[in-house]
Amino acid sequence: MLLYLDIDGVMVPANSWRKPEILEDGFPAFSSNAVRSLDRIIASSSANIVLTTSHKYKYTLKEWNNIFKRRNINVNKITRLPKNPNHLNRKDELLSWFTTKNLSENFIIIDDDKSLNGLPDFLKSKLIQTSGSVGLTESLADEALDKIKMY
Repeated sequence: MLLYLDIDGVMVPANSWRKPEILEDGFPAFSSNAVRSLDRIIASSSANIVLTTSHKYKYTLKEWNNIFKRRNINVNKITRLPKNPNHLNRKDELLSWFTTKNLSENFIIIDDDKSLNGLPDFLKSKLIQTSGSVGLTESLADEALDKIKMY
């Protein structure tokens, strides 16, 4: 099971009026609600994370593992989408990725990017879209777990 995961607007609510707390690793703290919710999804589905965030190459995979560990999220495996030298929007970046991959493995996408509303139905049906200013919530985790059970 793969979980395509954005960070800003999912794990770190994006509120222009409030600067996020930066932890000693130089990355923002995740919201406690998002941590609980993501942990539930991972524990229930044995999901491996595929980072889709624009920050995906700012850190090595080992550093990403440490970022999640420091924020009390037990990850199985972290990978990431390829670099995005053409600066595709998230929808086009994911479409490009999925056209080169065998879609036999179950997956969900958790992201706040509104461009994802333009995904083809077979991909959009796997999307859990967060509110960027709120992030991942318990009810969205429930929705994700329901989608995972359906496939």
